[in-house]
Amino acid sequence: MPEQREPVQRPASILLAATPIGDVDDASPRFIRALQEAEVVAAEDTRRMLALASRLNVRVNGKVLSLHDHNEGDRAEGLVDLAEGGARILLVSDAGMPTVSDPGFRVVRAAVERGVHVSALPGPSAPVTALAVSGLPSDRFSFEGFLPRKDGEASAYLEALAGDPHTLIFFESAKRVHGTLQRMASAFGGERQAVVCRELTKKYEEVLRGSLSDLITQTEGEVLGEITIVIAGFKGKKSAEDHVKTVLALASEGMRLKDAAAEVASATGLRKNELYKAALAYKEQ
Repeated sequence: MPEQREPVQRPASILLAATPIGDVDDASPRFIRALQEAEVVAAEDTRRMLALASRLNVRVNGKVLSLHDHNEGDRAEGLVDLAEGGARILLVSDAGMPTVSDPGFRVVRAAVERGVHVSALPGPSAPVTALAVSGLPSDRFSFEGFLPRKDGEASAYLEALAGDPHTLIFFESAKRVHGTLQRMASAFGGERQAVVCRELTKKYEEVLRGSLSDLITQTEGEVLGEITIVIAGFKGKKSAEDHVKTVLALASEGMRLKDAAAEVASATGLRKNELYKAALAYKEQ
């Protein structure tokens, strides 16, 4: 008789499983077994998960549920109830590790609060993969995910990070990457070194390196695929004048200039009055 192996996941638990970010062959044997053994598979996109299982020649035997940003708040407690009742709950995102800019955090938080066991099945991760190939310092880094959608909010967010010494990692859509690089150059300076990683682990993988100014030029045409941006940390000091454009951007969206200066001051640690005076001086030029 064939030897019986212990299940990948223990009963009454929640397992976060990393999925391939591009190449399906990056799926581990443990991931394949976990898909087969789980009583419930909660997937960010059920169709994509089932398509992945098909490419892996895996039969998903458990119940398949959707778990995404719009329904996680409603479904988190129910999934924890199932785990508490003895079920093996497997969480998968579309690509990479659940909870990393993807659904799963609310489920994990609810499970931790109720004493339900949570574990992770490690594997592919776009932020870490991009950092590894970037050639930028990897001893201290910060994953920032996607920027806010509104230009003023995005600029303010970037200005708040302008003095951060950590290597910074962002996700961005292909259609927005050129504009985002322009905003980054405005906030960080065009000379800041950065890397744009496109289609990591896939057939048309591409890694663009250079200053932010260089990368703006390199992304002027059509850009396709999944994008991760890695930016070198700041070395030096910032002044109020370096944040004037962010104050004015917030003001152009309807905020009073003093309020805009206060918001940027809160984000950067600079003095509100200095920012306000610098913005007024810039407008009078």
